[in-house]
Amino acid sequence: MDHNEILFSNYFNLNKTQSELDFVDIPINGDIHLFIDPFAISQRTDPWSINCHSILVSYFQHVIDRIRRGDRSGAINSLSNLSEPNETRLGFSKGRPKGSGVGSYQAEQLFATLLSSTAVRTGLVTSIEECELMIPGINRDKISDLTTNIIRKLLVEYTNEQCDLFNIPTQNVALHPYFSIDRLSWVNGYHSLPLVEGDPILLVPKIIVRYDPSYDHQKYFHNFILDYLQAENLSAGSSLVHTLKNGRSVVYKKDIAANFPCTKENIYLFSKDHPDVLARYRQELQRMENSGKYDDILEEDESNIGRILIEALRSIPPGNLTASDYHNLMLGIVEFIFFPNLLHPVKEREIHEGRKRIDIHMENGARSGIFFTFHQIRDIPCSYVPFECKNYQSDIANPELDQLSGRFSINRGKVGFICCRSFGNRKLFISRCRDTFNDGRGLIIPLDDDVIINLLENIINGQRQNNEDILNETINTICI
Repeated sequence: MDHNEILFSNYFNLNKTQSELDFVDIPINGDIHLFIDPFAISQRTDPWSINCHSILVSYFQHVIDRIRRGDRSGAINSLSNLSEPNETRLGFSKGRPKGSGVGSYQAEQLFATLLSSTAVRTGLVTSIEECELMIPGINRDKISDLTTNIIRKLLVEYTNEQCDLFNIPTQNVALHPYFSIDRLSWVNGYHSLPLVEGDPILLVPKIIVRYDPSYDHQKYFHNFILDYLQAENLSAGSSLVHTLKNGRSVVYKKDIAANFPCTKENIYLFSKDHPDVLARYRQELQRMENSGKYDDILEEDESNIGRILIEALRSIPPGNLTASDYHNLMLGIVEFIFFPNLLHPVKEREIHEGRKRIDIHMENGARSGIFFTFHQIRDIPCSYVPFECKNYQSDIANPELDQLSGRFSINRGKVGFICCRSFGNRKLFISRCRDTFNDGRGLIIPLDDDVIINLLENIINGQRQNNEDILNETINTICI
């Protein structure tokens, strides 16, 4: 990305780095070469991603069923609203985004491609992302576009939440249709979105985008198919075997590829005859995704960001006059510290029909670590995690604990944080948190300035992994 480009955060004066934002901080006057990866969505455990995956699965099955039934008009209708989305600013467009819609002719072309695909008819392709492996004309850019269109409604809702979070102005605008999982059809509507020079913007969670989406027919071919054929030819002693001067026998991948080139038809034929190789490829993608080794869009200096956040925290005095400044800063700090385990922050989320509010509310998307073990090992529900921000000059006492614990539930979760400035008697407060926990009212974890600065200093020193130990020490002191 050109560092001279104006970013969304600059345009709306958010004063946040990418590391402090849950969404991709897109350039407003061009595209960023990132793609929504439906496979990444399928592997997430947070509620928002699970909803997205359900819609994607329903859509794909709906289209495939119509194709297999020979319902040409129904299938084309299902494919006819797949425009190239301008609103996300993701993809390969040059200069100012100018998406081209998928009209009836293009929908018929896409239908013909899917109809003629043996991989689709036989069920070898089981998801939208796998179309990249075996269906000609469908690449990662097109799959990202298809995904955007299908989950557009959830992206609208996500954008609304982020705009509420940062007080970004929105306007009611007409938008391309989204796929309704209830109606199994496309639905039109007006939506409240931020505008940049008159154009609507859809924000995308950074957890679901990749520079290189998982499914890649080239990598599958070269790293799995050719490896298999290389071993097979060597074992069979085929004409492709070469004997080196040292007596070692080898088969060169380039010789195999000359006879069996990397085409999607060849990939289908091989996968049909060797489903175990395709299964190993799928398993490897799952392993890589679940290990957290996904593309990192955070090209920022974490050490420098950590120092800036510590300085900003120390510069805000406690008290009511600066409460909003402290709350806004904590939005960025908790995103920076807890991503990718906690996601999708919502400010002052209403619960109990609006009778109670939570300062910051995040979804639990952890696949390891403390936020994973709360439910899996400690048997404490933790689908959502609230943060209450108290910029008090005095100590926090029982009323604040009761306020947060009163917002816990089995469905939402029973783990939360109180962010505050300092404790005159931290040991006493921990005892109060222990009493709350032992009474079955939930686990409340204190995050005062000293703890937050300690967590940030670990990140500054390249020791982010040590933050788990700091938090676990406090948790274990409470949960006894």
